[in-house]
Amino acid sequence: MHRRRRTALVLSTAAIAAAPLLTACGAEAHPGAAAVVGNDRITVSQLEGRVNEVRAAQRAAIPDEQQYEQAIAKSGGLTRSTLHTMVLDKVLHQAAVDAGVDVSRRDIQRMRAGLEQQAGGKKQLEQGWLQQYSVAPSQLENSLRTEIEAQKLARKLGADMNAPKGQAVFWKELSKASKKLGVDLNPRYGTWDVEKSKRADSKTPWVREVSGGGAAGPEQA
Repeated sequence: MHRRRRTALVLSTAAIAAAPLLTACGAEAHPGAAAVVGNDRITVSQLEGRVNEVRAAQRAAIPDEQQYEQAIAKSGGLTRSTLHTMVLDKVLHQAAVDAGVDVSRRDIQRMRAGLEQQAGGKKQLEQGWLQQYSVAPSQLENSLRTEIEAQKLARKLGADMNAPKGQAVFWKELSKASKKLGVDLNPRYGTWDVEKSKRADSKTPWVREVSGGGAAGPEQA
């Protein structure tokens, strides 16, 4: 994986002791909402739309019925993990805004061009992120924007994401942003905090385990 990208990526939260990031809310309090993040509502229909995009992309990429069923089985918790990803991305964005971090269109284009070169082309990159992170091609650039935000935020904080101390600094900022937003999660989709975000970790590109030797990226798919 590209060194610049690798050193800024966020590790798994499993080893981080932090305050709860997300809490459950009553469905009655926010009818029709899968989650409420600050003034933003993630509606059930928006969530279902994002999940359907992934399923349609998987169907198009895997014409063989048996292989498609296997892919579905591997991503059986897609709805819940997708919601967790959508919420955590918003929390990260708030933390980035609070830190004065901005992502330009040029930043996204530069990252995408580099990743496409590593992956062997546009299609290979899209398929890699679809397979590993359940990110539909239509959402790839939004995912890249979030990844860049994570990198820039880590640099702004002076957080070495290959070191426990740096990891703790980074997640402390996200915890602060979460409290500021007052995140509510519809209980039908479970409850979640920083220490128990394994489901999101497995689906979110910028939340992954980072070691000195690097982690496998989508370009290697």
